[in-house]
Amino acid sequence: QVQLVESGGGLAQAGGSLRLSCAVSGNIFSINAMAWYRQAPGKQRELVASITAGGSTNYANSVKDRFTISRVNSRNTLYLQMNSLKAEDTAVYYCNADAYINSYELQDYWGQGTQVTVSA
Repeated sequence: QVQLVESGGGLAQAGGSLRLSCAVSGNIFSINAMAWYRQAPGKQRELVASITAGGSTNYANSVKDRFTISRVNSRNTLYLQMNSLKAEDTAVYYCNADAYINSYELQDYWGQGTQVTVSA
């Protein structure tokens, strides 16, 4: 069974920083793309940033130049460094991973989410 466990959320002031982590564990052959999503109250879940196994990144326009996604493949861990936080960054943040459970079967996995609250 594959598990994604996020940590690092909490309360920050506007202009402050937080760093999210996501540890992937379980019976995994390899991990392909990973990503962070977020969902604010009353809104749809949206992509924040993604990263391929090779390290290519993609960001939502709203977080470009403020957030940095990274991963340590040897530790099956994903990070999101969030700087210059704004009140509109308040949301539940979810880790997502596309993982091979064998050499040919790719599955999509989600973490349970971690709350990020930014006070104005």
